[in-house]
Amino acid sequence: MDETVRPLRIPPQMTAYADKHVIIHLVQDMMSSLFIDQPDDPVSYLIRLLQRSRADVPRIMVLGPPAVGKHTVAQKLSAELRAVHVTMDTLLLDQSELSNETHRNTRSQQELPVELLIERIQQRLKKSDCFNRGWVLDGLPQTRLQALGLQRAGVIPEHVVMLKAPEDVLLERSLGKLVDPLTGDVYHQTFIWPADDIIAQRLEKGRGFSEEQQLADLQRFRCEVTGLKAAYQHVLKVINGDQPHVDVFQQVLAFIQTRHRSRTPRILLFGPPGSGKSHQARLLSEKYKMVDVCCGQLLKCVAADGSVVGKEIQPYLDEGQPDSLVLQVLDQRLSQVDCSCRGWILHGFPCDLQQARSLQESQHQPNRVFFLELTDDVCVERLSLRATDPVTGERFHTVTRPAPSSQVQDRLKIRPEDHTHTVTHILNQYRTHTAVLQSVYPDAVHIDADQDPHSVFEALESRLNTE
Repeated sequence: MDETVRPLRIPPQMTAYADKHVIIHLVQDMMSSLFIDQPDDPVSYLIRLLQRSRADVPRIMVLGPPAVGKHTVAQKLSAELRAVHVTMDTLLLDQSELSNETHRNTRSQQELPVELLIERIQQRLKKSDCFNRGWVLDGLPQTRLQALGLQRAGVIPEHVVMLKAPEDVLLERSLGKLVDPLTGDVYHQTFIWPADDIIAQRLEKGRGFSEEQQLADLQRFRCEVTGLKAAYQHVLKVINGDQPHVDVFQQVLAFIQTRHRSRTPRILLFGPPGSGKSHQARLLSEKYKMVDVCCGQLLKCVAADGSVVGKEIQPYLDEGQPDSLVLQVLDQRLSQVDCSCRGWILHGFPCDLQQARSLQESQHQPNRVFFLELTDDVCVERLSLRATDPVTGERFHTVTRPAPSSQVQDRLKIRPEDHTHTVTHILNQYRTHTAVLQSVYPDAVHIDADQDPHSVFEALESRLNTE
């Protein structure tokens, strides 16, 4: 092939290094910040970005209807993440900078002009505390127009939480709202009561509105909610606020702690026989165009191709291959252009501690690891009731798969490896090594495989671009 048109091959170790040190995310974040802020001195600005005390500075918006609990959640998030809590009140705190028009709008509790609100938010978020520690924007934006204005101004959140609750619950919460005059913390006489008696004694009834005004505010939010969801659909999580506030906060925090990053997938898929590894790998490969690498099938293909390595593997096909040969074959396959560019999903290897360590020491370290969890009884049931069409290789199950045609049914056979005693032996081998494999990959995600394949696939898919 002409060298001028030969595909560029990026060595796998470069990709592994970039993932380990989050280089791609870092560069993307720096470039987006640079183009949005457009500083006069780009080099000094980038140096300042790199010198921040934390790599992942939170940029969070907490939205929802009145009385849904936005303020409580935002306040707890700010304390947990040590980020700056930004509310409408804090934006308007410095009254000396407000114009007469702003004073009038504030006093009459009207909405600030969009341009003025965007300007004040932009100015606040550019201050050093928000720049270095991140921010939690509480209850803003309130409209789609404000959201679009913030986007044009370069205020781009990494996570948006939208709380929801039934209307009758929101009205009840509004009536029982209590405020600590010293701290501004919000409590409720039914739902959130302070544990400290001193705080409880000084609580004051929160500034309330008539029921008609509350209904009007709810109606206004309902008119805007679709536009807000559309504006932030790629970073949005809707959470039910009609549950204990501790549970709400834990769900919000779990979402905030996920990091959406685009990385070339290098996936290890573990699971006992019968857990559906091959099926899930095929589904992921078909949807995301990653390369499905089944170690057993790969070795058979190499053994059949007549190569030098294939001839070395051939004698071992039925009794297990030396690790050095397996790693050599895997290294050749995972180094090919399709795996480097599209990513891969590997199953059937590693099977023990030594193989896992060897893979970790290679240039093909996985960046996502999944364990499909299934009890032995279910595994035995799935495999012992399974039959294979020797012509097509398709597998059928008497319980979970539709019955094949009568012609296919006549030629179905049960493979020797699917007999109960063989399955039990393989399961025992897998369980022997599971604990040590989990110790090598302590951050692996465990998926319940005792559900329909579509649900298992959704669980895997939801964790592909998060960490």
